[in-house]
Amino acid sequence: MKMLREEELTYRIRGCVFEVYRQLGYGFLESVYHKALLHELSSRGLGVQSEVPVQVDYKGVIVGEHRLDLLVEDQIIVELKAQQKLPLGAKAQLLNYLKATNLNVGLLVNFTYPKASVERIVL
Repeated sequence: MKMLREEELTYRIRGCVFEVYRQLGYGFLESVYHKALLHELSSRGLGVQSEVPVQVDYKGVIVGEHRLDLLVEDQIIVELKAQQKLPLGAKAQLLNYLKATNLNVGLLVNFTYPKASVERIVL
């Protein structure tokens, strides 16, 4: 039952991503897409948090902290990029965020030309 909820959420998030891209197109900074997607998700009634701090635990010791771009409904991490080609470590970054938060699903979004891409990553 929870998996169906995650699938429904990722579907709705994808719709928001493509609406933002349809309105803005290619070429803006990641921060512009971030704010636009935050607005679009909220306007569609989804609970969304921005720049959520996540502590990295190593054997009971906090060894670092990261910030999630977006966390939707406390279930789905959305990592945003706005680059012609994704950096090699982008997937690994999202996987590490999933491990650190004990969440199972994340979306790696790249607002690029000729269209935005969304990759679903499952831990």
